[in-house]
Amino acid sequence: MGWLIALLALLALLFLPLGFCAIYRRSNAGVWLLIGPFKLRVFPGNKKEKSAKQEKTSATDSSRSKGGSFRDFQPVAQTILQFLEEFRKKIRVKNLELRLVLAGSDPSDLAVNYGRTWAAVGSLIPQLERFLVIKKRNIQVECDFLAEETLIYARLDATITIIRALQLLSVHGLKIIKQLMNLKKLRKGGAEL
Repeated sequence: MGWLIALLALLALLFLPLGFCAIYRRSNAGVWLLIGPFKLRVFPGNKKEKSAKQEKTSATDSSRSKGGSFRDFQPVAQTILQFLEEFRKKIRVKNLELRLVLAGSDPSDLAVNYGRTWAAVGSLIPQLERFLVIKKRNIQVECDFLAEETLIYARLDATITIIRALQLLSVHGLKIIKQLMNLKKLRKGGAEL
């Protein structure tokens, strides 16, 4: 009976949504990791972590390598692009919010900007919906004659189930590892597999 409970718990874990929530606003911008119903703040992190990261980046900047040939890396890049193409089909945007408050004291200029903004939003929405699966979206454009600057609020909640992520990583991850191993053999003078 214990193995059945463990199997059910594992199955429930595989269908647990995993994702992120990114919010941009004037007072508080950040990125949160979503694990089921729980949120964990990822960015901005602690100030101590930032200073350690800055020290690491300054140390690595001085010892940069030249890199490798793009021709050798091209098969790996194509596999990564295939992975990203399938990943975008599997990820679900649960919530997309955008609120733009246009500022201006001249009513005619503000009206022209309002129309241009809605035209841009109107052409962008079908492209986004063709590219991503969006469950809920709320896009607003407003005018404020008293504001000094244009303000924006944006929020994006995107999730993927753990089983879908594992499926993608197992298929494409193995391809990428194999291609990198072949690339390493070629650099050492071995034959391609």
